[in-house]
Amino acid sequence: MKTYDKRKWWIWTVFGLVALIYLVRLFSLQVLEPQWTDKAAANALRYIAEIPPRGLIFDRNGIKLVDNEISYDLMVVPRNIRSLDTSELCNILGIDTAEFNNRLQKAKRYSTYAPSLFAKRLSPQTYSFLTERLYRFSGFYIYPRTVRKYYTDAAAHSLGYIAEVNHTDMEKDDYYTAGDYTGRSGIEKSYETVLRGEKGQRIILVDNLGREQGRYFDGLYDKSAVPGKNLWASIDKNLQEYGEQLMQGKRGSIVAIEPATGEILCLVTSPSYAPSLLVGSERSRNYMSLHHDSVNKPLLNRALIAMYPPGSTFKLVNALIFQQAGIVNEHTLYGCQMGFAYGNRKLGCHNHPSPLNVTASVQHSCNAWYCRGLVAMLENRKHYKSTREAYADWHKRVLKLGFGQKFNSDLPYEIAGIIPAADYYDKAYGVNRWRATSIISIAIGQGEICATPVQLANLAAIIANRGYYYSPHLIHSITHKDSLNNGFTLRKYVDIDEVYFPQVIEGMERAVIAGTARRASVPGIRVAAKTGTAENPPRKDHSLLVCFAPVDNPRIAISIIVENGGFGATWAAPIASLIMERYLNDSVVRKDLELQIMNGKITYW
Repeated sequence: MKTYDKRKWWIWTVFGLVALIYLVRLFSLQVLEPQWTDKAAANALRYIAEIPPRGLIFDRNGIKLVDNEISYDLMVVPRNIRSLDTSELCNILGIDTAEFNNRLQKAKRYSTYAPSLFAKRLSPQTYSFLTERLYRFSGFYIYPRTVRKYYTDAAAHSLGYIAEVNHTDMEKDDYYTAGDYTGRSGIEKSYETVLRGEKGQRIILVDNLGREQGRYFDGLYDKSAVPGKNLWASIDKNLQEYGEQLMQGKRGSIVAIEPATGEILCLVTSPSYAPSLLVGSERSRNYMSLHHDSVNKPLLNRALIAMYPPGSTFKLVNALIFQQAGIVNEHTLYGCQMGFAYGNRKLGCHNHPSPLNVTASVQHSCNAWYCRGLVAMLENRKHYKSTREAYADWHKRVLKLGFGQKFNSDLPYEIAGIIPAADYYDKAYGVNRWRATSIISIAIGQGEICATPVQLANLAAIIANRGYYYSPHLIHSITHKDSLNNGFTLRKYVDIDEVYFPQVIEGMERAVIAGTARRASVPGIRVAAKTGTAENPPRKDHSLLVCFAPVDNPRIAISIIVENGGFGATWAAPIASLIMERYLNDSVVRKDLELQIMNGKITYW
């Protein structure tokens, strides 16, 4: 009996060990090694991502700028391919066998069980022809997705474009899989996570030939896609289109800002391109054509990433800083004898009344006045121990006015411009070996100083607001209800007391009435403006202007840059005048001037 009990115990022990081994192995296969479960499921289930429709984009007045339309892609699940007639499918798609094999191998490298993109953006003819014969090509199915549709040929750089994701995109964000699209520039890039929405998922039962047999558990485990949110841009479509018409045949930019909000009303960069060129089957070819156009550089967003010497428009900065630093006041007079002499050199000026106070210096754009002011500040030993210390104070104040740094709003790829720190001049001249006259060109916006068009437009907004600004931005609201809550509504003060702005504004208004900016005038509207002529050797000077209007209730602040346009009054001033008239009056009555500017072209070679 004891022997039997002993044997019984051993038998049960063996059975128990065998059962335990099976249980452990099953646990390993189903839990610790899920690829086997995945492979089994892949034979019966097809997981199809539901790409949500991308959010639409409207202008500030509710005019639709960007919409969606349906496009069809051909997807492949390599594991489900059975006895494929390769030549027939190649004929339908218009590719050769080598290209077919290349695409199939690429899909297999991604996954043999998960769907991969095989052919994107099928033409209507191909889609129709393929739909009728798709049953012959097991492992392939057609997947609808949305692509962008544009209602304007303008604002390409502001709206941006979308493109297929690459490996870097997928590594940075696991939301994306092969074949997805993402914003590459403009609003499409800045608001990508808002516009793209949230993916959904359908689970489809398939048989051993890959044919769909219906929803898995009647869709119980499906997840609905969440559409992207719509955006209301700050851009005025009509003003944007008008600005681009004015800049035809010219290189440069127009940036118009609403001073009360910092919203960008138009952001023109010329030459440009139609946004629709970067949609559809010809997108890649069109992009490469634009990219390789080294003469016109249509992909270059001059408004944000082109740097220019600000020229005499920068005198507004110095007029404010000299007053705030206590160097000059409204009664300070500086003379001008056709320029500023220092050592055996002379920085020239044009003929105008002399001596001048702050207001008259702005009105007549006197070079000598600002050179004398810079020397008075940097060599002032009552306020500063050294030229370097004085310059550091000047540099700090310029940065507060929005130069030499990015706004970090929703303007993708913007650059900071150049306002050199004191260290730069220490390296160039040696420590304690440079003086105001060593860098005298910065007094008139030349030398090492460079600014972007959006920074100059923001300067006009600061002066219009008498001492503060809102970060320039391109979006007015999200879903037309959600106001922006990202710092764009915060006032940024520039540490220039309000009492110092009236002298500068009066000078800008006088410049329009009887000074260098006469061509910026608009009938019936009080305009404040400052011209600039930026040296650009060996080519012709750039034509610049900053302005705002109306003076007593500013609604628009503008910077205009026309490359190689000569004096600021030649091209920039009349363009600004027309932009202000169009925006403030909703129409332009000076058709002769309008026609002259639109038909005017500048030869660059």
